[in-house]
Amino acid sequence: MKVSEYFLKPRKDLPSDAMLISHKLMIKSSMIKQTTSGIYAWLPLGLKVLKKIENIIRLVHDRYGCQEVLMPTIQSSSIWKKSGRYNDYGPEMLKFQDRNKKELLYGPTNEELITEIFKEYISSYKDLPKNLYQIQWKFRDEIRPRYGVMRCREFLMKDNYSFDLTKKDAEKSYENMFKCYLEIFKEIGIKVIPVKADPGAIGGDLSHEFHLISDSGDTNILYDKKLGDINMLDIVSSFNLLRNLYSVTDDEYKKKPGLDENKLIKTKGIEIGHIFYFGTKYSEKLGAYVLDEKGEKNNIEMGSYGIGISRLVAAVIESSHDDKGIIWPKSISPFDIGLINLNIKNKDLKKLSNDIYDYLKKNSIDVLYDNTSERPGEKFANMDLIGLPFQIILGEKCLKEKCFELKNRKTNKTNKIIKIKNINEILKKI
Repeated sequence: MKVSEYFLKPRKDLPSDAMLISHKLMIKSSMIKQTTSGIYAWLPLGLKVLKKIENIIRLVHDRYGCQEVLMPTIQSSSIWKKSGRYNDYGPEMLKFQDRNKKELLYGPTNEELITEIFKEYISSYKDLPKNLYQIQWKFRDEIRPRYGVMRCREFLMKDNYSFDLTKKDAEKSYENMFKCYLEIFKEIGIKVIPVKADPGAIGGDLSHEFHLISDSGDTNILYDKKLGDINMLDIVSSFNLLRNLYSVTDDEYKKKPGLDENKLIKTKGIEIGHIFYFGTKYSEKLGAYVLDEKGEKNNIEMGSYGIGISRLVAAVIESSHDDKGIIWPKSISPFDIGLINLNIKNKDLKKLSNDIYDYLKKNSIDVLYDNTSERPGEKFANMDLIGLPFQIILGEKCLKEKCFELKNRKTNKTNKIIKIKNINEILKKI
């Protein structure tokens, strides 16, 4: 994509309430536009990141035997009254009446609705287990929405739900999703620590939060030093270690201290995922059961699993940036590489830039080509702000020396010795 054609207008002015670095950088790089308090439009650059995260989530969930559905954002309040959770979310749950005076609501979560759907179609133990997931926008009427998309009123979530005959089977499903989450975050390229957590309004007796390690995190977490770097472990080893090693939020540690703090790593994290096992809490109240091999009714054992996708975008920025801008992991970067022509008026340089641009596209490299007439300093600043993993820089010196500069955004180091005829080397690097 050429910058001259792309919907990309980096901003220098910032809203007065932009406090977090992720909020500032997402506004500056024209990833998002606030439309009203706590609600944002996602512009092309930001939407590409969302879609890349969605794609990783879908691919991994499919590998783990999950099936995608799509539920409505609006639900009948009656099923929430049946479950006994009608008042649990208080004013955060937006309620309204249709023209027939029937009360409806924007579902802040979907345990009730998915249970209603399940019981209409599944009646035999032979059809179990099942695991259904969706990627859908949700709405919660936050009292003080702030921090950009980190804490807003409308947000994109992945939520899924497991259905099993017995508690033992449900715990296997929980373990399966635990591993699924470790694999998702590893493929994204971020360091995440799972910690034991309070299930909150969802309920149940087994729950883990997944926290992205970040100095700007809003939660203190403590975990056993023996864990080491989770991303260096295979998924099975990671799960077995985490199941047996101590890892909690600061709040949970204070309730029931575990290990001596000297044996723990204490850091900050941003919650980006949460998983729950809650047994028959919803199936009993909503009448979701199957017949076992003896023909007896068994209430379904359930679990739910969520990832805040839009929140994850901001969390990644909080953990991966510098004073110049964003530094994207390669897996979710909006483009693979940036191409900068420092002098668009030079015909030879323009031809060289266009040739490299076409070559990269033919080799399935998603490239953002700055072909504008902006000054070099402005081009460098904008490309650093956007945070693509690599930049190819072409100036008039490149014509004389028949080479180009390759900048690694993470290290900010520039390689000036790559010859144009060896451009295949760039493909290996990205």
